[in-house]
Amino acid sequence: MAPGEEYCVFDLMGWKFGILICYDNNVIENVRATSLLGAELIFAPHVTCCTPSNMPGRGYVDDRLWQNRHKAPETLRAEFDGPKGRGWLMRWLPARAYDNGVYYAFSNPIGYDGEHLKNGNSMILDPYGEVLSEIKSFEDDITVVRITKDKIPLSGGSRYKNARRPELYRDIIGQPHESKTNPVWLK
Repeated sequence: MAPGEEYCVFDLMGWKFGILICYDNNVIENVRATSLLGAELIFAPHVTCCTPSNMPGRGYVDDRLWQNRHKAPETLRAEFDGPKGRGWLMRWLPARAYDNGVYYAFSNPIGYDGEHLKNGNSMILDPYGEVLSEIKSFEDDITVVRITKDKIPLSGGSRYKNARRPELYRDIIGQPHESKTNPVWLK
């Protein structure tokens, strides 16, 4: 495989888009590599949140809250927005956009995906890591926002990419490495 072939970056309507699916976004080097290949917007389709983790507060959302969502939506929204859902997303998702000076289009299902309840919270972030638009509905909705290229060169991430000095750390990040990760979906 030639360098860069493992990352998906393509041109469409005058923009360069990248795609990183689910867990690929958690590995920060994947986002940086995609942005270095020219991506201005990264699509990040996911099926995540509301699952157990070592992080405090994470875990499943009680099915009774979902079943009662029309009568007590605020209770379910509080669970979805807390550390089991949006709270976890907001620890890392804005950083991916900000650090790399890219727009981020994050999607996530709402409701059940198989036996696991998911919180939705699909959103679009700008190169400053700010949420431009977000879905808070318990339905299958779509969010749309107008994006402009003028934010990209002004963003911190663009400056940071231009200030990189790979000659100082090439040997460190290029060392052979065997992943010791055992994602739950491989069990």
